[in-house]
Amino acid sequence: MESRQAASCSHLTHKACVSLVPIFNHLEEAQMNEIMEVARSLSFKKGELIYQAGDTSDSLYIVSKGKIRIYRLSESGREQLLRILYTGEFTGELALFSESVHESFAEAMEETQVCLIRRQDLQAFLLKYPTISLRILGEFSSRLAQSEKQSARFATEKVETRIALFLAECLESDGTSQEIVLPMSKKDLASYLGTTPETISRKLGDLEDAGLIRQKPRRQIEIVDLDGLLLV
Repeated sequence: MESRQAASCSHLTHKACVSLVPIFNHLEEAQMNEIMEVARSLSFKKGELIYQAGDTSDSLYIVSKGKIRIYRLSESGREQLLRILYTGEFTGELALFSESVHESFAEAMEETQVCLIRRQDLQAFLLKYPTISLRILGEFSSRLAQSEKQSARFATEKVETRIALFLAECLESDGTSQEIVLPMSKKDLASYLGTTPETISRKLGDLEDAGLIRQKPRRQIEIVDLDGLLLV
């Protein structure tokens, strides 16, 4: 009885994983069931590494619950946050096309569950269902564009401008509200924007003193003057 319940729970976890991911959720139920058969569930505690730089890259990791931070370390040991993955997002996609090693680290930001699909299994699905390949290429394109935009800002924009643009982009993705909730801690935001937590705090204070934003508890920020913010 217990083994049957465990199998049922595992089946539901895999189904949730597959149905949430944009590269799979367009498939018919029978096709999703095929993918569910080869998916494997893994759990990680907060702060635990899913993989690290130098590990063999041979699987796709899909977030079914929790959050994962993807970051790199420079030769001097400085951390650069690349992105944060939420439920339904994935990492390890480069392993689908060639054998390689990870160049970044993936760390659970809270209690996190992932579904893992091995390269050989997913490659078989790519050949069988070409639409999956198109969805993955679309995600590649989006991530490349974001990476190039981030690199350009590091090279050309002041720290306060980087912060202002980040807040404006959060507002765009948050709908019509003039309030946003920072999607990461100040430490992670500093890593993502190429500065320090102290500088982030100071610059947010400067933007507030200038009447452009209003800081609230629990990482909430009200955008008081969007036009002015974009001119910083």
